[in-house]
Amino acid sequence: MAPRNTGEGKEYVLSRVKELNVKYISLWFTDILGMLKSFTITAQELPGAFEEGMGFDGSSIEGFVRIDESDMVAMPDPTTFQLIPWTPKDEPPMARMFCDVLRPGGEPFDGDPRYVLKRNLKRAADLGYTYYVGPELEYFYFKSHQETEALDEAGYFDLTPRDAAIDMKRETVDALQAMGIEIEFFHHEVATSQHEIDMRYTDALTMADNVMTYRLIVKEIALKNGFYATFMPKPVFGINGSGMHVHQSLFKGDRNAFFDKDDAYHLSKVARSYVAGLLAHAPEITAITSQWVNSYKRLVPGYEAPDYLSWARRNRSDLIRVPEYRPGREKATRIEYRSPDPACNPYLTFSVMLASGLDGIQKKLVPPEPVEENVYEMSDEERKQRGIGSLPGSLLEATQLAENSPVVREALGEHVFKAFIENKKKEWDQYRIQITDYELKKYLPVL
Repeated sequence: MAPRNTGEGKEYVLSRVKELNVKYISLWFTDILGMLKSFTITAQELPGAFEEGMGFDGSSIEGFVRIDESDMVAMPDPTTFQLIPWTPKDEPPMARMFCDVLRPGGEPFDGDPRYVLKRNLKRAADLGYTYYVGPELEYFYFKSHQETEALDEAGYFDLTPRDAAIDMKRETVDALQAMGIEIEFFHHEVATSQHEIDMRYTDALTMADNVMTYRLIVKEIALKNGFYATFMPKPVFGINGSGMHVHQSLFKGDRNAFFDKDDAYHLSKVARSYVAGLLAHAPEITAITSQWVNSYKRLVPGYEAPDYLSWARRNRSDLIRVPEYRPGREKATRIEYRSPDPACNPYLTFSVMLASGLDGIQKKLVPPEPVEENVYEMSDEERKQRGIGSLPGSLLEATQLAENSPVVREALGEHVFKAFIENKKKEWDQYRIQITDYELKKYLPVL
């Protein structure tokens, strides 16, 4: 599997900055909601930044600290050094690095989502595992950020005449590859003006950084071309929303711990327990994997988004799908978790999925029988008889489940857990008092 894919340490970065005449370096980190934050330093400040980090005020960052304990330190990670490809050609090159957020004394800040993921990856490593993920992020192109006018009328895998979306996707892929992100393929998705660019599977920390970079580049290239790209889970009523299906597996060294040649699905006991853990904790982790009010407009039957707690091989109505095994491709054995959406915080989403799967492994949980039939077509009574539960139906319900989950609390850590739950409760309160167009159209003429 792919290693961390950029840079060779501080000296390498310093020499590259000098060689390429880089004038400015943008330092990136995220808040608890997965919003990308940054500030920029000059090349002259870089040696000091590597030694001591760069101080900043954390009191205005969502989920960080109170104003009376605001000092934070951003420590750049040299393995994430890359040139920013959308820098104007007539200007000196600009670079970026992701940062780990520290407290002034140098200890990791437990409110940093990147640190949350690192803690969960260490737990997996202590059990002998490396966690690999391959998320598929869907998104829409619209003519502006103020309306949802599509750029095309195409559908899934449609080959359309050369248009603005095709050109933007190619330009986006070029930019992603220029930043060291390997791309497998790209295509039109099911809904009109909906697209997907698939990144190559890699370790979870690299991939979380890549997801943040991907979302920014998709938006940057769209804006450059006079359009708007959005990762909003359900921007248009009546058509498919955007998901982030996450393919995942655990490795022990070079061996895929999910593979078993003698199993009917070619899944090991470890993999089956991982699936069982995900199914057991799926309702609790949904507030993190689908963290917005709008996320729950996508998680409804009929639009290819999972709503029920089931798993199978070929059935795409299930929450967890096992891609078909191909002989000689043991390392590709994996499971696909289908409920997350592309507007989540990838550091926290990967953390809670991994924590759920590891809980299943450590408790030796056994998954229910796979469901190859279409779960959407079953009656409520049939689903009840077969023990098929469902994901929460709203952000409020999801937040309440997460708040009572020891797995979520442990995975996020006390700081992020409390701040995240508080933020989601506020979001729900703000949403529930709004007067919507639906209400005005339905009630105003008759009440």
